[in-house]
Amino acid sequence: MTGRAPATVLFGAAYYHEYQPYDRLDADIALMDQASVSVVRVGESTWSRWEPEDGRYAFDWIDRVVDRLGAAGIKVILGTPTYAIPPWLWRKHPEMMSRRVGGGQIPYGGRQNVDVAHAAFRFHAERVIRAAVGRFAHHPAVIGFQVDNEAGLELSSNDDVLRGFVASLREEYGTVEELDRAWGLTYWSHEIRTWDELWPPDGNTTPGYDLAWRRYQAAITTEYLAWQAGIVRELARDDQFVTHCLVSAHGRPAADRFQIGGVLDVPAENVYYATQDALVLPDTHEDLASPYAPPFTHEAGVWSLFMKADMAYASRQERFLVTETNALSIGLSADNFPAYDGQWRLAAHALVSRGASSICYWHFASCHTGHESYWGGMLGHDLEPGRCFTELAGIGAELRAHGELLASCVPDADVGMLYSYDSAYALGFQPPLRAAGTTTPDPRSYERIFDAWYRGFFDAGAQIGVVPPDGDLGRFAVLVVPALYVASDDELERLVAYARSGGHLVLTMRSGYADGRSTIRPVRAPGPLREAVGASYQEMTNLVTPVALVAGPGAPGSLPAGSAATSWADGLVTEGADVLARYDHPHLGRFAAATRQDFGSGSVTYVGTVPSRTFASFVAELVLERAMVERPWRAAPSSVHASSARTPDGGRLWTVGNWSFGEVAVETPVDAGDVASGEELAAGTAFRLEPFGMRLLRQPPAPGTSALRSTRAPRARSAARRDVARSPGQP
Repeated sequence: MTGRAPATVLFGAAYYHEYQPYDRLDADIALMDQASVSVVRVGESTWSRWEPEDGRYAFDWIDRVVDRLGAAGIKVILGTPTYAIPPWLWRKHPEMMSRRVGGGQIPYGGRQNVDVAHAAFRFHAERVIRAAVGRFAHHPAVIGFQVDNEAGLELSSNDDVLRGFVASLREEYGTVEELDRAWGLTYWSHEIRTWDELWPPDGNTTPGYDLAWRRYQAAITTEYLAWQAGIVRELARDDQFVTHCLVSAHGRPAADRFQIGGVLDVPAENVYYATQDALVLPDTHEDLASPYAPPFTHEAGVWSLFMKADMAYASRQERFLVTETNALSIGLSADNFPAYDGQWRLAAHALVSRGASSICYWHFASCHTGHESYWGGMLGHDLEPGRCFTELAGIGAELRAHGELLASCVPDADVGMLYSYDSAYALGFQPPLRAAGTTTPDPRSYERIFDAWYRGFFDAGAQIGVVPPDGDLGRFAVLVVPALYVASDDELERLVAYARSGGHLVLTMRSGYADGRSTIRPVRAPGPLREAVGASYQEMTNLVTPVALVAGPGAPGSLPAGSAATSWADGLVTEGADVLARYDHPHLGRFAAATRQDFGSGSVTYVGTVPSRTFASFVAELVLERAMVERPWRAAPSSVHASSARTPDGGRLWTVGNWSFGEVAVETPVDAGDVASGEELAAGTAFRLEPFGMRLLRQPPAPGTSALRSTRAPRARSAARRDVARSPGQP
């Protein structure tokens, strides 16, 4: 592997024999073989087993598990057990517990509750990492190491963190005078004269401070994982990889996936999704969430499953590992929604089609004790194979048969979506939107805007690639930029240049409003984007209820029923752009809600509201048609979704799924062969998909198509790293 994604799609689960109510290791391994399990993840949750007392290590419990797995031909990913500390360490160093902003020190009793920059924690963490990795670096079954687990949960404000934050500001700004100027600290008499006058974040009200603070928190997490990865690489074999599992979608508060992806060999993601009726097409629900989803998932729908996969791929623009995903159920005691027949299979292949090189479930066997005892595994509490185990075993057999082909493919992306952590931080601190039905500002405003546009383009049949602001924008015919609130002039000029050179740019409300330090620009909005947009605004309003939209003279006919502005409205005044839509309102009707203009060789579309689902997909259709993006399966029944990836020979692999209870007839728009059966289907041939059924179809390359260059060419380990901020006193 040489530090890259596996050459086949791995299949398995997290396995904790130490959690089992009795010794059943051999029985579990026999069931793993029955389910075609090829990999398991072990060890990351039990520091108290690795090191039961300060400085005394125990390996017999884990030696036995890894040896038996290896003898059975099952590969192992070993986790460093640093995300949940043992009681003896808490008793010895209670000061290392993380202190929340405005919330006091976190008590012992949970997980991910430690200040990871604390010197005492680093000392003990390094010892147990070296013990664990050193024990298994040369074990033939161990193919890689996971450093920590789902990092970035807490925004720690411990004294050592604050000292490091001030040091980072001194390095960035040089003098307190420059900091005062950049953050506008004249306001409310907040100017500082010495660095020790900078206040802690608990009572902060300054946007520039908060943005710098959030950036620093993300940098701590990245540095922490880079530090662990460096220790592992000292001990590991060259053919073993280093990974870390991120929380999917918008992730943890202090985790920047683009930074973290840069310090890993292979990125990984824990992808959980709402099932049952939340995983059905067509989906007409306006809400981005669902009652079928536990609170931590936030988004729900087939679109959100694909979005989570596309976000995972974005970490390094490479294939990734799914280290955890839904088995029997997800969540706590009131979150029991096992998938319908076929949904597990559809979800697994959706993830693989968008770049997953492993499908691993959390976990193999459901726990009988602990906080997550109702988070169902491949086996339920009776520890006997049931409906879930049977369907997952079928997925394992498929991935064993076709894994090499699937892992060699590169997901297609018709549309780029720019993701800005800076804007997410800033719009979390000063939210533009209110939580539904309340007057409370919604700290997830950025996520809501991003999700509305992802769903709109998904509904229009587009395949989406997520990119950071400094990513390769030119490879996309269409680029969607949701709420780019914080951006430098240079970053905005990149967007203007993208459109000028032939790209089709979609901008939304809140874009271009503040500079790179979250200071509002003293110019008419949307600031440096104004000429490219061909419109501007001087006022905006929150919307208490949705406002219907009507077609403007620039629209190709009337708008579809259900087109509406929600939550927010920019009062756009055109300056050369065509009006796509206006507000159907006695006051707001004087303004445009959405505009479009040709610009250079491309075009710019601006939408000054959070669009309803109908209007978002309408705009997406217009832009995709103008950009001449091919969507060959667009005529398929509304319950069918097809995603594609490039095969090594330059062809396409299509994953075609029926996300409904009804059997449907589908006509293939391309010549293709069924990967499983070998059946050849000429373009125009009809075939049937059973309820929640799917097929893998391989489209041959067009004449003259070049073969796809390998996506796993070896490269030096050091190339996987980026320069990251360091916490004071840390290596």
